[in-house]
Amino acid sequence: MSILVYIEHAEGAIKKTSLEAVSYAKELGQKEGLDVVAVALGTIDGAALAKAGLAGASKVLHVDSDQLNAGIIQAHASVVAQAFEKVGANTLVLAKSSLGDAVAARLTVKLKAGLVSNVVALPDTTSGYKVKRSIYTGKAFAESEISTANKILAVKKNAVALKEDGAEAPVEKLEVSLDDADFAAKITSTEKATGEISLPEADIIVSGGRGLKGPENWGLIEGLAKAMGAATGCSKPVSDSGWRPHHEHVGQTGVKVAPSLYVAVGISGAIQHLAGVNGSKYIVVINKDPEAPFFKAADYGIVGDAFEILPKLTEAVKAIK
Repeated sequence: MSILVYIEHAEGAIKKTSLEAVSYAKELGQKEGLDVVAVALGTIDGAALAKAGLAGASKVLHVDSDQLNAGIIQAHASVVAQAFEKVGANTLVLAKSSLGDAVAARLTVKLKAGLVSNVVALPDTTSGYKVKRSIYTGKAFAESEISTANKILAVKKNAVALKEDGAEAPVEKLEVSLDDADFAAKITSTEKATGEISLPEADIIVSGGRGLKGPENWGLIEGLAKAMGAATGCSKPVSDSGWRPHHEHVGQTGVKVAPSLYVAVGISGAIQHLAGVNGSKYIVVINKDPEAPFFKAADYGIVGDAFEILPKLTEAVKAIK
């Protein structure tokens, strides 16, 4: 019996969130005496998939089909269900994501499984099967109990440590059966956000607000982000004003993020914005207003003029690197 991990990939590499899910499954497997098998769908090089072993997978099952590249939810759910049965698993672990959420929801029916999302810790099995999860946009935690034989755990980004101290895993081709019903839905077009780093996947994000005074000053944000290897984001008023594209809008009504480091520049800290970023491990706020609400949520704060601070901070980061 094994723990199965559904892994996502993009641009020829396994997503960091999926590697975190593998590491989580490895710890769970050590606790329950089970090995960890990962399953990947679509076109990706075997050498890239083998790196799941570094995070704890004993092997990777690969369904190499161009049909699966588009991320058709029904098809992915069908494949993962077949892999689940093939390895004799009773637990599926995956990263919480837009695709992962949709696939997990369908698998609860296919596998007759209990599902807990936003998981932040290993299950407590001393009395039943209780799982700690994040709720209220990260402001509180809840304990959910699963009573079904099959279980699905969707791990919150950055909630568990990514450990890459294992060895590369063997990759095996997995043959599955798919029919027209699995592809009943069609994706007619996909518009990808521009930029070097995707916000949901970014480990570091530098965001700007109205304190930047205009789009002509956004080079300060982009300069710091480039120096730090970070993605760029913005507050809702900035995207509403057309200074930045809407896909960079971070917040409860935009993109919810949970990077290791979130740098907020010239953002006051409205509750909607805070709700979208409070899953961040560390928050740094730069604002000339010492009474800005964001300082209450910050791990570190700088009170001062962003136009003076950002160039110096960017040069300091470059010097360190």
